[in-house]
Amino acid sequence: MRIRIIGAVIAVLLAAVGGYLLWMYVQSADQRAADGAEFAQVFVVTEEVPSGTPGELIGDYVEIDELPQLAIQPEIVTNLDDVAGLVTNAELVPGEQLIEARFSSPAELAAQGDVALPEGFQEVTLPVEVARAVGGAVRPGSTVGVVITVDKDVKAGPVEGDAPGAPTTDAEVEGTTTKFTFHKVLVTRVQAGTVVTTNAEEEVTTSDVLMVTFAASTPQIEQLVWAAELQDYNDSSGIWLTLEPEDADESGSREVTRDNIFE
Repeated sequence: MRIRIIGAVIAVLLAAVGGYLLWMYVQSADQRAADGAEFAQVFVVTEEVPSGTPGELIGDYVEIDELPQLAIQPEIVTNLDDVAGLVTNAELVPGEQLIEARFSSPAELAAQGDVALPEGFQEVTLPVEVARAVGGAVRPGSTVGVVITVDKDVKAGPVEGDAPGAPTTDAEVEGTTTKFTFHKVLVTRVQAGTVVTTNAEEEVTTSDVLMVTFAASTPQIEQLVWAAELQDYNDSSGIWLTLEPEDADESGSREVTRDNIFE
């Protein structure tokens, strides 16, 4: 019995010594691999970065480290200015290198996934500029508030380009009105889109937009489409979205005009 115990102790000691020798060999191999290797500076994540974090803020989450060239991933971010205007498209964890593939435009990030349409609702898709859609933070499954601004300094009749014979009117009402129109509207799908315009000098400019699909009732769809149509004719009219979770406070809403904006 004593011999078995002694044998077991010796086996444990031999295993421990073998493990230590293996660890020493691996350490020395890593050192040999690093000796003479070229080193370069990289940005390494030091604390967890939530998905959707603006590139302008990423400097708060990283630090510069020196690594052997062989250990550096391809397409690393070498200048934080290069990710300005972009957002992280996944959660970043401490220790990982900062790479270009982890960043997307707000529109690209928003265009992910879709949500089933609740029973009794219809879907309608409207173009919404990224700046009017919480900077592109609207996602499928988000519930949003819809704020509509109407510029009443426009003719009530047809605009240039209307079909011949369309009815006309000289009715005109001054003033711009903004109203929080709908609360907690479900977004079922978001797609990225681009609006292209050409000015008189044939210079082309682009403006990022999101094609946002809402789950809405018939009366809501009528109002949303009306506001989107007016937005096409008048830049100071249109639709703005807010991210509005279930516990958001809806109180205090009122119709805002230039006469009561400071009240």
